[in-house]
Amino acid sequence: MKAKKVISLGLIFTIIIGAFTGCGNNNESMDSKAAVEITNVSYDPTRELYEAYNKEFQKYWKDKTGQEVTITQSHGGSGTQGRSVIEGNEADVVTLALAYDITAIEKAGLIEEGWQSEFEGNSSPYTSTIVFLVRKGNPKGINDWSDLIKEDIGVITPNPKTSGGARWNYLAAWAYADKFYNHDEVKIKEYIKELYRNVLVLDSGARGSTTTFVENGQGDVLLAWENEAYLSIKEHPEEYEIITPSLSILAEPPVALVDEVVDDRGTREVATAYLEYLYSDVGQRIAGENYYRPSNPKIAAEFADVFDLDVELITIDNELFGGWNKAQEKHFNDGGVFDEIYTGE
Repeated sequence: MKAKKVISLGLIFTIIIGAFTGCGNNNESMDSKAAVEITNVSYDPTRELYEAYNKEFQKYWKDKTGQEVTITQSHGGSGTQGRSVIEGNEADVVTLALAYDITAIEKAGLIEEGWQSEFEGNSSPYTSTIVFLVRKGNPKGINDWSDLIKEDIGVITPNPKTSGGARWNYLAAWAYADKFYNHDEVKIKEYIKELYRNVLVLDSGARGSTTTFVENGQGDVLLAWENEAYLSIKEHPEEYEIITPSLSILAEPPVALVDEVVDDRGTREVATAYLEYLYSDVGQRIAGENYYRPSNPKIAAEFADVFDLDVELITIDNELFGGWNKAQEKHFNDGGVFDEIYTGE
Protein backbone atom coordinates (compact mmCIF):
# COMPACT_ATOMS: atom_id res chain seq x y z
CA MET A 1 0.00 0.00 0.00
CA LYS A 2 2.87 2.35 0.84
CA ALA A 3 4.49 1.67 -2.54
CA LYS A 4 1.22 2.41 -4.34
CA LYS A 5 0.94 5.65 -2.44
CA VAL A 6 4.46 6.68 -3.47
CA ILE A 7 3.68 5.82 -7.12
CA SER A 8 0.44 7.79 -6.96
CA LEU A 9 2.21 10.80 -5.49
CA GLY A 10 4.86 10.53 -8.20
CA LEU A 11 2.20 10.38 -10.89
CA ILE A 12 0.44 13.45 -9.49
CA PHE A 13 3.77 15.28 -9.36
CA THR A 14 4.47 14.35 -12.98
CA ILE A 15 1.03 15.58 -14.07
CA ILE A 16 1.53 18.89 -12.24
CA ILE A 17 4.98 19.38 -13.77
CA GLY A 18 3.52 18.54 -17.18
CA ALA A 19 0.77 21.06 -16.71
CA PHE A 20 3.26 23.80 -15.87
CA THR A 21 5.44 22.77 -18.78
CA GLY A 22 2.38 22.95 -21.03
CA CYS A 23 1.63 26.43 -19.74
CA GLY A 24 5.19 27.42 -20.55
CA ASN A 25 4.77 26.15 -24.12
CA ASN A 26 1.52 28.05 -24.47
CA ASN A 27 3.21 31.25 -23.30
CA GLU A 28 6.03 30.63 -25.75
CA SER A 29 3.43 30.16 -28.50
CA MET A 30 1.77 33.45 -27.53
CA ASP A 31 5.14 35.20 -27.61
CA SER A 32 5.91 33.85 -31.07
CA LYS A 33 2.49 34.99 -32.25
CA ALA A 34 3.29 38.47 -30.93
CA ALA A 35 6.43 38.65 -33.08
CA VAL A 36 4.54 39.21 -36.32
CA GLU A 37 6.00 41.13 -39.25
CA ILE A 38 4.31 42.58 -42.33
CA THR A 39 5.71 44.33 -45.38
CA ASN A 40 4.09 47.36 -47.01
CA VAL A 41 5.26 47.93 -50.59
CA SER A 42 4.40 51.53 -51.40
CA TYR A 43 5.32 54.33 -53.78
CA ASP A 44 7.74 57.20 -53.38
CA PRO A 45 5.84 60.08 -51.72
CA THR A 46 4.30 58.04 -48.88
CA ARG A 47 7.52 57.68 -46.88
CA GLU A 48 6.64 60.29 -44.25
CA LEU A 49 2.98 59.24 -44.13
CA TYR A 50 3.76 55.62 -43.26
CA GLU A 51 6.61 56.51 -40.94
CA ALA A 52 4.01 58.30 -38.78
CA TYR A 53 1.16 55.87 -39.40
CA ASN A 54 3.12 52.71 -38.64
CA LYS A 55 4.00 53.94 -35.16
CA GLU A 56 0.33 54.60 -34.36
CA PHE A 57 -0.80 51.28 -35.79
CA GLN A 58 1.79 49.40 -33.76
CA LYS A 59 0.43 51.01 -30.56
CA TYR A 60 -3.17 50.31 -31.60
CA TRP A 61 -2.50 46.65 -32.43
CA LYS A 62 -0.50 46.05 -29.24
CA ASP A 63 -3.28 47.55 -27.11
CA LYS A 64 -5.96 45.56 -28.93
CA THR A 65 -4.31 42.14 -29.21
CA GLY A 66 -1.17 42.17 -27.09
CA GLN A 67 0.85 41.39 -30.20
CA GLU A 68 3.98 43.19 -31.28
CA VAL A 69 4.01 43.98 -34.99
CA THR A 70 7.00 45.06 -37.06
CA ILE A 71 6.28 46.84 -40.33
CA THR A 72 8.85 46.86 -43.12
CA GLN A 73 8.48 49.60 -45.70
CA SER A 74 9.52 49.58 -49.36
CA HIS A 75 9.29 52.67 -51.58
CA GLY A 76 9.92 53.49 -55.24
CA GLY A 77 8.13 54.37 -58.44
CA SER A 78 4.64 52.84 -58.31
CA GLY A 79 4.95 50.88 -61.55
CA THR A 80 8.36 49.57 -60.55
CA GLN A 81 7.06 48.61 -57.10
CA GLY A 82 4.10 46.74 -58.58
CA ARG A 83 6.41 44.76 -60.87
CA SER A 84 8.70 43.95 -57.96
CA VAL A 85 5.78 42.27 -56.14
CA ILE A 86 4.95 40.26 -59.25
CA GLU A 87 8.61 39.24 -59.48
CA GLY A 88 8.81 38.03 -55.88
CA ASN A 89 8.98 40.98 -53.47
CA GLU A 90 6.76 39.45 -50.79
CA ALA A 91 4.41 42.24 -49.76
CA ASP A 92 1.62 41.59 -47.28
CA VAL A 93 -0.01 44.83 -48.40
CA VAL A 94 0.51 47.20 -51.31
CA THR A 95 -0.28 50.91 -51.09
CA LEU A 96 0.45 52.14 -54.60
CA ALA A 97 -0.17 55.27 -56.64
CA LEU A 98 -2.86 53.94 -58.94
CA ALA A 99 -5.26 51.07 -59.37
CA TYR A 100 -3.67 49.84 -62.58
CA ASP A 101 -0.49 48.81 -60.76
CA ILE A 102 -2.48 46.75 -58.26
CA THR A 103 -4.62 45.23 -61.02
CA ALA A 104 -1.40 44.04 -62.65
CA ILE A 105 -0.58 42.16 -59.42
CA GLU A 106 -4.10 40.71 -59.45
CA LYS A 107 -3.60 39.49 -63.04
CA ALA A 108 -0.41 37.77 -61.91
CA GLY A 109 -2.55 35.70 -59.52
CA LEU A 110 -1.33 37.21 -56.25
CA ILE A 111 -4.43 39.28 -55.39
CA GLU A 112 -8.02 38.08 -55.52
CA GLU A 113 -10.54 39.63 -57.90
CA GLY A 114 -12.69 42.42 -56.53
CA TRP A 115 -9.89 43.87 -54.39
CA GLN A 116 -10.98 47.46 -55.12
CA SER A 117 -14.33 46.95 -53.38
CA GLU A 118 -12.76 45.40 -50.27
CA PHE A 119 -12.32 48.76 -48.54
CA GLU A 120 -14.24 52.04 -48.69
CA GLY A 121 -13.84 54.62 -51.44
CA ASN A 122 -12.53 52.25 -54.11
CA SER A 123 -9.99 51.09 -51.50
CA SER A 124 -8.48 54.59 -51.47
CA PRO A 125 -8.30 55.81 -47.85
CA TYR A 126 -6.85 59.15 -48.93
CA THR A 127 -6.66 61.13 -52.17
CA SER A 128 -4.42 63.77 -53.69
CA THR A 129 -4.10 65.89 -56.79
CA ILE A 130 -1.41 67.38 -59.00
CA VAL A 131 -0.07 70.89 -58.37
CA PHE A 132 2.89 73.01 -59.47
CA LEU A 133 5.84 73.70 -57.18
CA VAL A 134 7.68 76.86 -58.25
CA ARG A 135 10.42 79.00 -56.81
CA LYS A 136 9.45 81.72 -54.33
CA GLY A 137 7.84 84.69 -56.02
CA ASN A 138 7.03 82.58 -59.08
CA PRO A 139 9.62 84.41 -61.23
CA LYS A 140 8.52 82.71 -64.46
CA GLY A 141 4.83 83.54 -63.93
CA ILE A 142 3.64 79.94 -64.09
CA ASN A 143 -0.06 79.95 -63.22
CA ASP A 144 -1.69 77.24 -65.32
CA TRP A 145 -0.98 74.34 -67.65
CA SER A 146 -0.76 76.63 -70.67
CA ASP A 147 2.35 78.27 -69.18
CA LEU A 148 4.27 74.98 -69.20
CA ILE A 149 4.81 75.06 -72.96
CA LYS A 150 6.50 78.47 -73.07
CA GLU A 151 9.98 78.34 -74.58
CA ASP A 152 11.91 79.37 -71.47
CA ILE A 153 10.21 77.01 -69.00
CA GLY A 154 12.08 73.98 -67.63
CA VAL A 155 9.67 71.30 -66.36
CA ILE A 156 10.52 68.48 -63.97
CA THR A 157 8.25 65.40 -63.87
CA PRO A 158 8.92 61.67 -63.52
CA ASN A 159 8.70 59.06 -66.27
CA PRO A 160 5.13 57.79 -66.89
CA LYS A 161 6.54 54.40 -67.87
CA THR A 162 7.79 53.79 -64.31
CA SER A 163 5.99 56.25 -62.01
CA GLY A 164 2.33 56.31 -61.05
CA GLY A 165 2.62 59.96 -60.05
CA ALA A 166 3.97 60.75 -63.50
CA ARG A 167 0.91 59.16 -65.09
CA TRP A 168 -1.35 61.31 -62.94
CA ASN A 169 0.70 64.37 -64.05
CA TYR A 170 0.34 63.44 -67.71
CA LEU A 171 -3.40 62.79 -67.47
CA ALA A 172 -4.02 66.04 -65.58
CA ALA A 173 -2.25 67.90 -68.40
CA TRP A 174 -4.27 65.96 -70.98
CA ALA A 175 -7.55 66.82 -69.22
CA TYR A 176 -6.67 70.51 -69.23
CA ALA A 177 -5.74 70.41 -72.92
CA ASP A 178 -8.94 68.52 -73.73
CA LYS A 179 -10.96 71.35 -72.22
CA PHE A 180 -8.77 74.13 -73.61
CA TYR A 181 -8.74 72.75 -77.17
CA ASN A 182 -12.39 71.65 -77.11
CA HIS A 183 -11.66 67.91 -77.43
CA ASP A 184 -9.45 68.30 -80.54
CA GLU A 185 -7.07 65.36 -80.07
CA VAL A 186 -4.60 66.56 -82.69
CA LYS A 187 -4.12 69.82 -80.76
CA ILE A 188 -4.09 67.96 -77.43
CA LYS A 189 -1.25 65.72 -78.61
CA GLU A 190 0.69 68.70 -79.89
CA TYR A 191 0.28 70.40 -76.51
CA ILE A 192 1.52 67.30 -74.66
CA LYS A 193 4.44 67.01 -77.07
CA GLU A 194 5.44 70.62 -76.42
CA LEU A 195 5.12 70.12 -72.68
CA TYR A 196 7.46 67.10 -72.68
CA ARG A 197 9.85 68.97 -74.96
CA ASN A 198 10.32 71.31 -71.97
CA VAL A 199 10.95 68.44 -69.52
CA LEU A 200 14.59 68.53 -68.44
CA VAL A 201 14.78 65.28 -66.48
CA LEU A 202 12.52 62.19 -66.41
CA ASP A 203 13.28 60.54 -63.08
CA SER A 204 11.98 57.04 -62.36
CA GLY A 205 9.81 58.14 -59.42
CA ALA A 206 8.15 61.17 -57.84
CA ARG A 207 10.63 61.49 -54.98
CA GLY A 208 13.51 61.48 -57.45
CA SER A 209 11.90 64.36 -59.34
CA THR A 210 11.46 66.29 -56.10
CA THR A 211 15.16 65.82 -55.37
CA THR A 212 16.05 66.98 -58.89
CA PHE A 213 14.01 70.18 -58.48
CA VAL A 214 14.44 70.99 -54.80
CA GLU A 215 17.87 69.66 -53.90
CA ASN A 216 19.63 69.90 -57.27
CA GLY A 217 18.01 73.15 -58.37
CA GLN A 218 17.04 72.06 -61.85
CA GLY A 219 13.99 73.40 -63.69
CA ASP A 220 11.46 76.17 -63.12
CA VAL A 221 8.46 74.05 -62.11
CA LEU A 222 7.91 70.64 -60.59
CA LEU A 223 4.72 68.76 -61.45
CA ALA A 224 4.06 67.17 -58.09
CA TRP A 225 1.72 65.29 -55.86
CA GLU A 226 0.10 67.85 -53.59
CA ASN A 227 1.62 66.20 -50.54
CA GLU A 228 5.13 66.26 -52.06
CA ALA A 229 4.78 69.95 -52.79
CA TYR A 230 3.66 70.71 -49.23
CA LEU A 231 6.52 68.70 -47.75
CA SER A 232 8.96 70.73 -49.84
CA ILE A 233 7.38 73.96 -48.58
CA LYS A 234 7.60 72.66 -45.01
CA GLU A 235 11.32 71.99 -45.40
CA HIS A 236 12.11 75.13 -47.45
CA PRO A 237 9.43 77.72 -46.59
CA GLU A 238 11.42 80.66 -47.95
CA GLU A 239 12.37 79.05 -51.25
CA TYR A 240 9.24 77.58 -52.86
CA GLU A 241 5.52 78.10 -53.27
CA ILE A 242 2.59 76.06 -54.59
CA ILE A 243 0.49 77.00 -57.61
CA THR A 244 -2.83 75.16 -57.94
CA PRO A 245 -3.84 75.06 -61.62
CA SER A 246 -7.36 75.82 -62.80
CA LEU A 247 -8.01 72.12 -63.43
CA SER A 248 -6.33 69.00 -62.14
CA ILE A 249 -7.10 65.34 -61.52
CA LEU A 250 -8.42 63.46 -58.50
CA ALA A 251 -5.62 61.05 -57.72
CA GLU A 252 -6.87 58.02 -55.78
CA PRO A 253 -3.93 55.97 -54.47
CA PRO A 254 -5.44 52.57 -53.55
CA VAL A 255 -4.47 49.87 -51.05
CA ALA A 256 -4.84 46.09 -51.14
CA LEU A 257 -3.96 42.86 -49.42
CA VAL A 258 -1.63 40.56 -51.34
CA ASP A 259 -3.79 37.51 -50.72
CA GLU A 260 -1.29 34.83 -51.65
CA VAL A 261 1.33 36.26 -49.30
CA VAL A 262 -0.91 36.89 -46.27
CA ASP A 263 -2.39 33.39 -46.53
CA ASP A 264 1.04 31.82 -46.87
CA ARG A 265 2.45 33.79 -43.93
CA GLY A 266 -0.67 33.67 -41.79
CA THR A 267 -0.77 37.47 -41.57
CA ARG A 268 -4.20 38.14 -43.04
CA GLU A 269 -5.73 39.34 -39.74
CA VAL A 270 -3.05 41.90 -38.91
CA ALA A 271 -2.62 43.00 -42.54
CA THR A 272 -6.36 43.57 -42.91
CA ALA A 273 -6.43 45.59 -39.70
CA TYR A 274 -3.44 47.59 -40.93
CA LEU A 275 -5.38 48.76 -43.99
CA GLU A 276 -8.67 49.21 -42.12
CA TYR A 277 -7.01 51.48 -39.55
CA LEU A 278 -6.17 53.92 -42.35
CA TYR A 279 -9.90 54.75 -42.35
CA SER A 280 -10.06 55.42 -38.62
CA ASP A 281 -10.11 58.99 -37.36
CA VAL A 282 -6.50 58.54 -36.26
CA GLY A 283 -5.44 57.23 -39.66
CA GLN A 284 -7.36 59.92 -41.51
CA ARG A 285 -5.78 62.71 -39.46
CA ILE A 286 -2.32 61.29 -40.05
CA ALA A 287 -3.08 61.38 -43.78
CA GLY A 288 -4.17 65.02 -43.52
CA GLU A 289 -1.15 65.96 -41.42
CA ASN A 290 1.04 64.49 -44.15
CA TYR A 291 -0.80 66.53 -46.80
CA TYR A 292 -2.98 63.78 -48.24
CA ARG A 293 -6.68 64.57 -48.53
CA PRO A 294 -8.65 62.39 -46.05
CA SER A 295 -11.43 60.36 -47.69
CA ASN A 296 -13.65 61.01 -44.65
CA PRO A 297 -15.38 64.33 -45.47
CA LYS A 298 -15.64 65.26 -41.80
CA ILE A 299 -11.90 64.85 -41.25
CA ALA A 300 -11.12 66.48 -44.62
CA ALA A 301 -13.04 69.58 -43.49
CA GLU A 302 -10.55 69.95 -40.63
CA PHE A 303 -7.88 70.61 -43.29
CA ALA A 304 -9.86 73.09 -45.38
CA ASP A 305 -7.27 75.76 -44.61
CA VAL A 306 -4.58 73.55 -46.16
CA PHE A 307 -6.18 72.22 -49.34
CA ASP A 308 -7.97 74.07 -52.12
CA LEU A 309 -11.18 72.07 -51.96
CA ASP A 310 -12.77 74.10 -54.78
CA VAL A 311 -10.34 73.21 -57.59
CA GLU A 312 -11.96 71.40 -60.55
CA LEU A 313 -10.85 67.78 -60.39
CA ILE A 314 -11.31 65.32 -63.25
CA THR A 315 -11.61 61.65 -62.30
CA ILE A 316 -9.95 58.73 -64.06
CA ASP A 317 -13.35 57.09 -64.54
CA ASN A 318 -14.91 59.92 -66.53
CA GLU A 319 -15.62 59.51 -70.23
CA LEU A 320 -12.38 61.23 -71.20
CA PHE A 321 -10.24 58.39 -69.82
CA GLY A 322 -12.69 55.53 -69.19
CA GLY A 323 -10.84 54.08 -66.20
CA TRP A 324 -7.27 52.95 -65.68
CA ASN A 325 -7.28 49.99 -68.03
CA LYS A 326 -8.29 52.12 -71.01
CA ALA A 327 -6.01 54.99 -69.99
CA GLN A 328 -3.04 52.66 -69.60
CA GLU A 329 -3.65 50.96 -72.93
CA LYS A 330 -4.08 54.19 -74.86
CA HIS A 331 -1.42 56.34 -73.25
CA PHE A 332 1.25 54.32 -71.47
CA ASN A 333 1.57 50.85 -72.95
CA ASP A 334 4.45 50.32 -75.36
CA GLY A 335 3.54 52.06 -78.59
CA GLY A 336 0.90 54.21 -76.87
CA VAL A 337 0.42 57.96 -77.10
CA PHE A 338 3.25 58.76 -74.68
CA ASP A 339 5.74 56.77 -76.77
CA GLU A 340 4.35 58.43 -79.88
CA ILE A 341 4.85 61.97 -78.62
CA TYR A 342 8.04 61.44 -76.60
CA THR A 343 10.12 59.07 -78.69
CA GLY A 344 8.33 59.37 -82.03
CA GLU A 345 7.66 55.62 -82.08
